[in-house]
Amino acid sequence: MAARKNQNSSLVYSTAQGRMCPDCGKPVSTCACRKRKASQKNNRIVQNRASSKNDGVVRVSRETKGRKGKGMTIITGVPLHLDGIKDLARELKQMCGTGGTVKNGVIEIQGDHRDLLAEELKKRGWTVKHSGG
Repeated sequence: MAARKNQNSSLVYSTAQGRMCPDCGKPVSTCACRKRKASQKNNRIVQNRASSKNDGVVRVSRETKGRKGKGMTIITGVPLHLDGIKDLARELKQMCGTGGTVKNGVIEIQGDHRDLLAEELKKRGWTVKHSGG
């Protein structure tokens, strides 16, 4: 009886140390497919969740959902690459003196700073709209 190779089998043992890439089966440290995917992800323009219209408008809103009543200022629709969005978020956080993050191309700044951030974004040349309440 001939031995068949199961298509759904996974790696059982390898002398290579560390994690193995599920796509190519090589060690993650030498895997080229993961590095290629990461570079493609960083180089494309991030499509934001609230501005799927691609209308070129930066939207500034306030959100408290899922934060126990604590408000966050949300900035969506910024037409920059992911690295540019991260740099912009860092500058805006320093200007407000608060913390924040970038999630899926959306800038989240702690606290209600809609007016201050909208004015700064207008100075940078973008069309800005307040959205939400």
